[in-house]
Amino acid sequence: MHGRWHIAIVGYGAAGQAASLFLAEQGHRLSVFEQAAAPGPVGAGFLLQPTGLGVLARLGLHEQVLAQGQRIERLYGCNVHGRCVMDMRYADHAADCFGLGLTRGSLFTLLRDAYADAAQIRTGVSIETIEADGRCLRDSNGQRYGPFDLIVVADGAHSRLRASMPQLVQRQPTYPWGAMWCLLPADEWPHQDVLQQRYGGTREMIGLLPVGRRVDRDGRWLTFYFSLPGDQADAFDDAALTRLRERVRVLWPEALSLLASIDAPQQLQRARYRDVVLRTPVHERTLFIGDAAHAMSPQLGQGVNMALLDAQALADALAATNDIELALQLYPRARRHHVAVYQRLSRWLTPIFQSERDGLARLRDLGFGPLGRMPWAKGQMLKILAGMKTGWWR
Repeated sequence: MHGRWHIAIVGYGAAGQAASLFLAEQGHRLSVFEQAAAPGPVGAGFLLQPTGLGVLARLGLHEQVLAQGQRIERLYGCNVHGRCVMDMRYADHAADCFGLGLTRGSLFTLLRDAYADAAQIRTGVSIETIEADGRCLRDSNGQRYGPFDLIVVADGAHSRLRASMPQLVQRQPTYPWGAMWCLLPADEWPHQDVLQQRYGGTREMIGLLPVGRRVDRDGRWLTFYFSLPGDQADAFDDAALTRLRERVRVLWPEALSLLASIDAPQQLQRARYRDVVLRTPVHERTLFIGDAAHAMSPQLGQGVNMALLDAQALADALAATNDIELALQLYPRARRHHVAVYQRLSRWLTPIFQSERDGLARLRDLGFGPLGRMPWAKGQMLKILAGMKTGWWR
């Protein structure tokens, strides 16, 4: 490590948390800002890929996260008629390869407890703009912070700071489809090492992901998600919950009993997604990471993993040189190809699973299964699943 910088980190989700750990370890002086008065996780659960597990191992958290999560060996999905659409096993990529289902609360707590200065995070502070000098921040109350040597923006898919710098944005539409999520007890669920999905054309998708333990409750848990048009997610009410139960009864009768504890729409969380592409993640001394830089559809299950990889790449760039301007050139080079591949794949795949294009569902249901059994295509699909696809031809 060459330089010691005063660095602001805006946002304390997965990207901001991991960046805080890496940069504190390097000896930088950090000021971490979080708009929530009481920082905590947003969302139910997710699939940690081998790439994300590698980042946590580098942070010394590998054993702790394995103890908290649920090892996932297989992804299986079929349509309402029972036709297999996809069946991928991590072991077919490499014998020691697996995913890890994890609650967002578990990851948040693990990263927060590992950060020695967690008590110093400035909570309840909504950073709105970066001042013209590029070194200072201003919050919604007009208070000024800085100057900083570097500003790391990690305030998520709906980033306020990204909105204040429209010249950097190439695209950021909101996807027309969203989802309803919740955590369900999994002790009686027989498929503990499989992420399962059921498809009702392209208009409906149900998923059940075993996610291991919760930090606030005993037992083993599942993340349940049900995709639906975004306006229906925004207006989800009692009648919508009744319709959801009926659709689960049709699409996946085995899963219906899991919803016995859900008796109010407020027990499910609403999720909306953006497709964010920046012309560059770097502007002067400001750097965007995580969903603030490249939010995408959840179809490939890479969001948290990409955030962790961003934080690691930032730390590597700062460790490589004592010239901060050069470090800010190294970072986008390290992440450019990997991010671009997954952004494009996510954009292309999303209408095949979440849209009103019924013809795409027929093509998917006929073609995905046979394609996944062809050796070359199967290998590529497994690399994509594991988060290891770093280029179109490598």
